[in-house]
Amino acid sequence: MTRIAFQGEPGAFSQETIFQTFGADTATLPCHAFADLFRAVADGSADLGMVPIENSTAGSINQSYDLLLDYDLKITREAILRVRHALMAHAGIAESDLKRVYSHPAALAQCEKFIAAHGWEPVAAYDTAGAAKQLAAAREPHAAAIASETAAHIYKLNILARDIQDLANNFTRFFVIGKPEPPRAANAKTSIIFATRHIPGALHQCLGEFAARGINLAKLESRPDRKHPWHYIFYLDFEGHRDDAPCRDALAGLRDKTDFLRVLGSYPAATMPEEN
Repeated sequence: MTRIAFQGEPGAFSQETIFQTFGADTATLPCHAFADLFRAVADGSADLGMVPIENSTAGSINQSYDLLLDYDLKITREAILRVRHALMAHAGIAESDLKRVYSHPAALAQCEKFIAAHGWEPVAAYDTAGAAKQLAAAREPHAAAIASETAAHIYKLNILARDIQDLANNFTRFFVIGKPEPPRAANAKTSIIFATRHIPGALHQCLGEFAARGINLAKLESRPDRKHPWHYIFYLDFEGHRDDAPCRDALAGLRDKTDFLRVLGSYPAATMPEEN
């Protein structure tokens, strides 16, 4: 049976995405940190890993991008989860009793207006489901957690409010990482990492390889090059498979214009969930 690693405690949104993508009976491996997740896939403790890469409200998850560079793993699939945040506390506690709320910083940011409207203190936890687990163990009388409804059921907390995210249409995009190349898919996307030469117009020339061939770019992200201060690594997603003739030619042209290039994978693109 395929075992898939995720960051967080049981009930985390990443685990929910695994079940949505691969089925409710999929074997999962909780990992404390993102680095532990990547390490589990690299050393064979897990077959695959479910990695959040960006949220439609809070933006990119920088640690995930840095680890994609650090580990020689492939992106095998893309997944998108509609995130629905719930407010939960111990039985008998009402919203009017609350003074503080625990959750992952990204979840706190996604529910910022809701929290501020009630005057509660936001307190960061390492994981949404971890916040629920911590609250269940501590039994704080004036505290709540923000996590998934699944987490509330696992840790026997009472749901005080549902869908508390500031924007109704709140989505997180994930990469499924592993060692093998995925089978070729008709609706493919490709992700790459590259470093430009430190000359004027270098990035423009690199992106021109795709524009000249009519290839649509889905995302461009820059991260600091940790080995060379004030230099940057670029992460690029584009539509198409690396073996499609236009994409193959664009990558060949890109190699001539970069100091570093790695193809993270060509994989099946996710279908956008319903927004209602």
